[in-house]
Formats: sequence, C-alpha cells, structure tokens
Amino acid sequence: MQTAAQFSPWPRKFSDDASRYARCIAASKRVRWEIDRDVIRGRNFDFDKKFLPDGLSKIGELSFLDAAERRFLSQIQGRTYANTFGLVERFIGPKIAEVSRDHWLGDQTAFEALVRFTDEELKHQELFRRLDAMAAAGMPAGYSFVPQPNDVAGFVLGKSTWSVLALTCHIEIFVLQHYHQSIDPDRDVDPLWKDVFLFHAREEAQHAILDELEWQREDDKLGDAERDRAVTDLIELVAAVDGILVAQSRADAQYFANANARALPVEQLAQVEAALLRAYRWQYIVSGVQDPRFGKVLGSLITPAQAERIGAALAPILSGQSAH
Repeated sequence: MQTAAQFSPWPRKFSDDASRYARCIAASKRVRWEIDRDVIRGRNFDFDKKFLPDGLSKIGELSFLDAAERRFLSQIQGRTYANTFGLVERFIGPKIAEVSRDHWLGDQTAFEALVRFTDEELKHQELFRRLDAMAAAGMPAGYSFVPQPNDVAGFVLGKSTWSVLALTCHIEIFVLQHYHQSIDPDRDVDPLWKDVFLFHAREEAQHAILDELEWQREDDKLGDAERDRAVTDLIELVAAVDGILVAQSRADAQYFANANARALPVEQLAQVEAALLRAYRWQYIVSGVQDPRFGKVLGSLITPAQAERIGAALAPILSGQSAH
C-alpha cells in the first residue's frame, strides 16, 4: 500500500515553464473537439453494454449478481461517474479563471493556456449534463445524484488556492489513468461512453500539466505556516469528498434495489452498498493518491511531517481498499 509518507519529490523548478504553457496551447488547438460533431455524433447509449469497466466498477466482488444485474450496476456507476466530473468541474473552472489573474498583465502565453483550460472545463460540464439526460432516457426513474454542485463548489472555493489546485491536479491525473488503464482496454464498454472519456482525456492531459505549473507557482508564494494550513485544507477537502462518496453509494445502492428486476436479500444489498463505496473511493481518492505522478508533485511541496498527516488521514480509506 502506498501512503502519503512514500511520496517522493521531483524537481520543483522547471527552466522551461514558458515552453510548457506554449505546448499546452498547441495541444489544445490540435485536439479541440465539439460535443455533437465529434463525440455524440447522433448516437445513443447501448444499454446492452456496460458503462464503467470492471477495473473501475469493482463489480466482480459481487458474485451473487447475474450478468444483467452487473451490467445495470455498471450503468448506475457510469451515470454517477459522469455527474461527479460535472460536479468537480463546477469549481475547477472558476479556480483556474481566478489564478489566471496573475498572468493578466504578464505572461500572455500562460494566460491563454489558462483561458483555454477554463473554456474546456465549461464544455465538459455541458457534455456531462447531456450524458445524464441521455442516461435518464434509457434507465428506470428514481436515480438521484445527491451532492448539489453549487454548494460543493462554494465549499471548495472557500479553501486555500494551494489545496484546491492540489485536489484539481489529483483529479485530472486520475482521469488519464482511468481512461488508459481501464476504459480504453475494455471491449465490453458502450462505444459512445468510451468515446466520451477518450475526448475528455485528450483535453485533461493538458489540464494536468497546467495544474502542476500553477500549483507549484502558488506554492512559491507561501510561507511555512501558510503551507501547513493549506495541507490542513487539503485533508478537509478529501474528507468532504469521502462524505459525498458515502452518501452517493447509499443512494445508488437504494436506486439499484428499487429498480432491479428481482428483490435481493438485505445482506446482499448491504454488500452492494459496501462495494459501491469501495469502488467510489478507489475511483475518486485512492487511484489518484497512488499515482506516481501525483505523488511526486505533492512530495516535492510538503515536509515529511505533513506527508505523515496526509497519510494518517488517508489510512482508513486505504485500509478499506486493501481488505478486498
């Protein structure tokens, strides 16, 4: 198991920051896509296919479900997956727009890169709203996405910029990991669903680089006490994310129970809820924390004592993953 204490640093300073911003602009122009023209292309979801791959859904743990039930549960998780990205992009866009202010009268290349980033995040929000409506058209009524995006965004944006950029970098790094390691290789995932996350990842690749640059730039502004408070903010943000996952796993398990073709015993429904929570913690917390790229960036910015604090906060979530 990797803990925060194992984060290893990479060089904090880049001599070619300007060229990295420029390369992000070039990549943004090259991969630029439109929702209807390039992604949806008049298609609908195939509900005979999975949405989330087994590597993310962890449905293989539930041996008592038949193939149709596993497929339906993957579709519920997939709908939540899309809605969760729409949720986090509600605060990512405003934060990136805010930090771009530092470049207004300075590095115009950096400013353009961040304006493009913000524009792409707004487009992603629209895409995920479309996906939820399309999923709703083919799924039973009763699904509920529990967190309110504006309330969550308000809470997150009330934290230090350092901690919000840390959380954002974590998210956009695991987006790439999820697509390349789990979504792309799975041939049983609905083709439209797979394309959504292919195009999403193409733009998030640039966003992750910009996150690293802006997070490190923000870190350079802080004194030791300010950075320590920012680490506390990050721990509180992760705890808030986990609270959302607990509530959503409960809601998704209840929706599954209500909409499933057969009634499951109470003990099996409890196993479904527990499996959903493990899957959601893996998707939104653990997979990013254990990604070497994120670990290196975080490790370059914090002290060993701060790493231990983060590790202690993560320990209950990580131990729950290793037990299954």
